[in-house]
Amino acid sequence: MKITDVRVIVSSPGRNFVTLKILTDEGIYGLGDATVNGREMAVAAYLEEHVAPCLIGRDPHQIEDIWQYLYKGVYWRKGPITMASIGAVDMALWDIKGKAAGLPVYQLLGGKSREAVTLYGHANGSTIEDTLDKMGDLVKQGFKVVRLQSAIPGLDGTYGVLGDKKDYFALQSDRPLPPELPWSTVKYMNMIEELFAKARERFGNEIGLCHDVHSRLTPIEAGRLGKMLEKYNLLFIEDAVAAENQESYKIIRQHTTAPMAIGEIYNTVWDCKDMIENQWIDYIRMAATHAGGITPMRRIADFSAMYHVRTAPHGAPDLSPICYAAHMHLNLWAPNFGIQEFVGFGTEKSNEVFKYDLQLRDGMVYVGDAPGLGVDFDEDAAARYPYKRSYLPVSRLEDGTLWSW
Repeated sequence: MKITDVRVIVSSPGRNFVTLKILTDEGIYGLGDATVNGREMAVAAYLEEHVAPCLIGRDPHQIEDIWQYLYKGVYWRKGPITMASIGAVDMALWDIKGKAAGLPVYQLLGGKSREAVTLYGHANGSTIEDTLDKMGDLVKQGFKVVRLQSAIPGLDGTYGVLGDKKDYFALQSDRPLPPELPWSTVKYMNMIEELFAKARERFGNEIGLCHDVHSRLTPIEAGRLGKMLEKYNLLFIEDAVAAENQESYKIIRQHTTAPMAIGEIYNTVWDCKDMIENQWIDYIRMAATHAGGITPMRRIADFSAMYHVRTAPHGAPDLSPICYAAHMHLNLWAPNFGIQEFVGFGTEKSNEVFKYDLQLRDGMVYVGDAPGLGVDFDEDAAARYPYKRSYLPVSRLEDGTLWSW
């Protein structure tokens, strides 16, 4: 079997996605997700100009050699654009191998460690009561774990909750530039405990709770937050601190036993090696798209398992259903899988473009037995939704200082 063509398709069925399609001389093709939100055309150019020419004529079954070729052979390693490009190729090659073998990818990884994948849903509200009402809706749907994000009194919108209720893309419809959102650590700290106290009062202790700080705090502030929320028994606090300096989480660990999760913007195991080895974190949240595909994700899972760290892959809507399917196969296999983030299977528009063999029941995803990743892509439907330039937001403190979003 030989690779005969490599196609890069950028479309916007509600969100921008970069889809890679690798075709072979035996009529089998594979799909991969290369989306880097807000930098889609950079990764598309990387694939078209630098990666695709190197793949033509190669044997798609040689997944490991191709991965090493694209990673080690480039010299300029790592980074989101490079790793998303490698990730898309890697997913597509696993998809091809599964289709050629007539097996779903999870079987190629070693088979199932569980029957279904447990999810956590998002409850984002304009007030604490609104957030809890939305949590109640998720609990009625069968979710056993819910992430809580509530607007902060005195701020016009914050992470997860926008003041005018538009999404980030609607905010950019007239002039696509990064939306700007305000942040105040003091106002956040003054309200956050009430959110979880009322959640436990209303729903008891059986439902798992998590929360995303989105890298807004310093290590000592995160330690204080963890101590404040310990009594509410959260499954984890996500991205309490931006951890380019991995020892930041050592400081947090010295001050709280609240479980910590991080990793959605990481591109290789080197970004989190120290945190895993020293057990400063409890969940690693890397995504197959941004971490270089299925091949490195299985290594990261095995490495994490040695240190009692569980996987909790990123699941934002800027990852296409192809990446989500890759996560489901990894999640079924990984012995140390923890939980999967879930914001839905897509919109009416995206479901015209992507078809997938996944079923949602009672807060869990069941993966079908379709060969490969179990995802298909309609190029004609994608062509009806051309790329639209857009950005993720930025944050500023109330005095105008740029802050982490």
